[in-house]
Amino acid sequence: MFSLRSINNQMITNSPASLNIIRRNLAQITSIHAIPTLKTQPTTKQHSIEEGNKRKQLLERPGLFAIKQGMITWFTSKGEQLPATVLEINSCEVINHKTEIEHGYDANIIGTIDKLKNYPRLHELKMFEEAGVSPKYKFGEFRVRDSSNLLPLGTELKADYFAVGQLVDIKGITKGKGFAGVMKRWNFKGGRATHGVSKAHRTPGAMGGNQNPGRVLPGKKMPGRMGTSNMTDFNKEVLHVDGNAGILILKGCIPGPNKGIVRVSDALKLYGKSLNQLARE
Repeated sequence: MFSLRSINNQMITNSPASLNIIRRNLAQITSIHAIPTLKTQPTTKQHSIEEGNKRKQLLERPGLFAIKQGMITWFTSKGEQLPATVLEINSCEVINHKTEIEHGYDANIIGTIDKLKNYPRLHELKMFEEAGVSPKYKFGEFRVRDSSNLLPLGTELKADYFAVGQLVDIKGITKGKGFAGVMKRWNFKGGRATHGVSKAHRTPGAMGGNQNPGRVLPGKKMPGRMGTSNMTDFNKEVLHVDGNAGILILKGCIPGPNKGIVRVSDALKLYGKSLNQLARE
């Protein structure tokens, strides 16, 4: 600790370099009320799998696969006539799990339609053997909120997994229409039928400017292959379920051709919640 007399003596006897050292030491004396260090938390990566799972809308239970069998006319008890779609639930069973520790998220892997002969992927037979189920023609994963929503291996999901009156979401692949023009694919008006139009009645017309921009912009609506794209129909009402017969009837139409496989799950807009939303509640 420096005294005033010692500092004055050093200022008289020492060189200018020594005076700078003394002044620097005096400046380093900190107040008892000052905070010398502050430990901050490391920043989180918002694009990581963990943070993405917290923001993602997830359901409490998985869905299942169904086979579209066609459309019928459904009559209610009040005599109302409704268009409806018949779905078949065929041997939907839980064959595997994906856990957050190993894959970053929790999911149930559901399989449907037994394939007992000529299974093409022999390395997957061990997965079916461990689950105690037959090899499946089609299987896929259904993500859930946490590990408590993972169903036991071998659990069979029937049509009565859903209740009459509840809303479900349908995910499927739309019918393929082949190569289509702009009038069929994008509902363009087309050219005139007469009055000077020669062999250009269904053409798209001008596609780009001459000098500005001088090119066709990306995303321009043009002729191309139509259909065979993923589509989701939200909030379809369940009209009838029969667990023993494996029949599920929904109100309205759904994407995909007859005999096509679709994914049926609880309505995400109604029952889905994110982990961040649950934490705030």
